[in-house]
Amino acid sequence: MTSTQPSLADLHIPDARDYPMFVDGAWVEALSGEWRDVTTPILREHVIGRVPSSGPEDVDRAVRAAHKAFPQWRSQHFTARARILAKIADAIDARSEELARLTALDTGNALRTQARPEVLTLANLFRYFAGVAGEIKGTVLPAGDDQLQYTRQEPLGVIGAILPWNSPLMIAGFKIPAALVAGNTVVVKAADAAPLSVLLLAEICAEHLPAGVLNVLTGSGPVVGEALVQHRGVDKISFTGSTEVGQRVARDASERLAHVSLELGGKNPSIVFPDVDISDDFIHQLLLSTRMHRQGQSCTAGSRLFLHQDIYDDVLGRLVTSLAGLTVGNPLDEATDMGAIINEAQFASVCGFLDDGLGSSRVSTVLDGSPDTVGNSDGYYMGPTVFSGADNSWRLSREEIFGPALVAIPWTDHADVIEMANDSHYGLAAYVWTHNLDLALSTAHALETGWVQVNQGGGQMVGQSYGGYKQSGLGREVSLEGMIAGFTQTKQVNVRLRTP
Repeated sequence: MTSTQPSLADLHIPDARDYPMFVDGAWVEALSGEWRDVTTPILREHVIGRVPSSGPEDVDRAVRAAHKAFPQWRSQHFTARARILAKIADAIDARSEELARLTALDTGNALRTQARPEVLTLANLFRYFAGVAGEIKGTVLPAGDDQLQYTRQEPLGVIGAILPWNSPLMIAGFKIPAALVAGNTVVVKAADAAPLSVLLLAEICAEHLPAGVLNVLTGSGPVVGEALVQHRGVDKISFTGSTEVGQRVARDASERLAHVSLELGGKNPSIVFPDVDISDDFIHQLLLSTRMHRQGQSCTAGSRLFLHQDIYDDVLGRLVTSLAGLTVGNPLDEATDMGAIINEAQFASVCGFLDDGLGSSRVSTVLDGSPDTVGNSDGYYMGPTVFSGADNSWRLSREEIFGPALVAIPWTDHADVIEMANDSHYGLAAYVWTHNLDLALSTAHALETGWVQVNQGGGQMVGQSYGGYKQSGLGREVSLEGMIAGFTQTKQVNVRLRTP
């Protein structure tokens, strides 16, 4: 029996090309002339393009361009900025399939289940922030006839936005339109592992924005990201990524008292009460909460599944059956439910966690999705793995794996499960499953987390306030209040008036 290596045409992988970065309204190389290879997780180590390997001098060039563009951009009437964002949203829609396919190629996220919905969310975020542009307003205090006392919400200046690789377009949508509509200019550092779709977004925006208002850099985090964080011309850093890196970002930014917001990791609890109706819809929503469709590479994944003892076996059995039925493979294939892990380093990290779990005597493995079971070694593929009978002290119950691994933990007492759910240094998301409204709300209010979903497992919606407690981050995004708090500052103006 012989096997053949699939062709690039079979895998729908386009030819590699160079992708310059976008600075001051122009497509440019790094000042050093150096380039970095970009690979796809669809086919191991296969290069799909090159991007500039920028350095501190490129960061300085982009920041100076943003500073130059800032006065004119901030001085526009809010309706002008709103119109531009709305046009960008329409342009995203017009090129949505191109964006989705490049996202799938770049990140390994499946086209049908992840990449297309991410592009839709991106367009919706530009429309949302265009729609709330007029709400960036201050207040007038009733200070008597001889005083006019009012506040202004003014833009911060130059925003440094550092993006992750797992959902680069969606997170770009969290940051870029909110910063722009508030009157700021932006320098984006695209994720080193997945920069291509963000460069395509810059191409779309470039048709509508003045030069320097939006700039996109490529290069490594330790070089470009650090230079952006430390640059004295950057007024705020908006970072999404790991807690470990976020701590360094916060420390470095604090040394110059720059504004900072952080959306970091999560080890999110999903609490199932015994009164749930174990229907197809419930199992579907529960599956969505695990983020297995994104290979578990999501900071909001409900990766700690607390199942009440009375329904433990029934729910876990149904969920495992659904997870086992997911199609794992080429993210550009319409039939694929789960795509590929982003790169070799992350693949090795997840495999290390899985090996720890598969070899543990503390738990049983009820679904083994380790790479050998998938039967596709072309790219970085693995299926869902589910461990049963764990406790909350186990390593895999506490550390963020950022891969398709789920730990099921039995419980019987309400107070105990709340204590276990909160026994984490993370606090980003949580899921509660019950038909009892009192239980749902009391549990949601008791959880130490920034976002709680009840009886649903989908992703972020435009307009909701999104961010974490504890070491899951600082600040809020996606919402009007998050935009005002995160991308503006308050100025108080007092005017003494003449009196008759």
